[in-house]
Amino acid sequence: MAKPDPGTQRPDRPRGFGGFALPLKPPHHPVVLEERAKRAADVQLRIADWITGFAGSMNFVYLHIAIFTLWMLFIESKPWPTLTLIVSLEAIFLSTFVMIGQNRQAAFQQAKADHDFTEQELELKTNTQLTREIDRLTTELHSRLLDNPAGSGH
Repeated sequence: MAKPDPGTQRPDRPRGFGGFALPLKPPHHPVVLEERAKRAADVQLRIADWITGFAGSMNFVYLHIAIFTLWMLFIESKPWPTLTLIVSLEAIFLSTFVMIGQNRQAAFQQAKADHDFTEQELELKTNTQLTREIDRLTTELHSRLLDNPAGSGH
């Protein structure tokens, strides 16, 4: 029986199913790593990522519920014209961050597709070369066996 890969063993858990566990983190696609490095190097992109991440969270919702409630109760009376202006401006900025996120996702998808295409083409070329070599070796072996049948010296 083959030995388990040490990277798949979990010392913090009892061994079950033959002492194997799934790897803790699957490896990331090279394009993912490249995109992360590129985004980490650019301050504007890090800020946009943080704002987009926060705006898409429940903390953002809770914060707005609290702010709007306080505003409507203590700062301004009906019909809340200043609050309406602030919310409209916020919507404009947030929609811009959504578009930045969509553009980033589209660029990432394209980079990943390009990388995958290149890798698949390389694999196809390698497989074609291996198939041709196997055919050549099989043909050579066949011709040697037919030219030198078993039992005839050499």
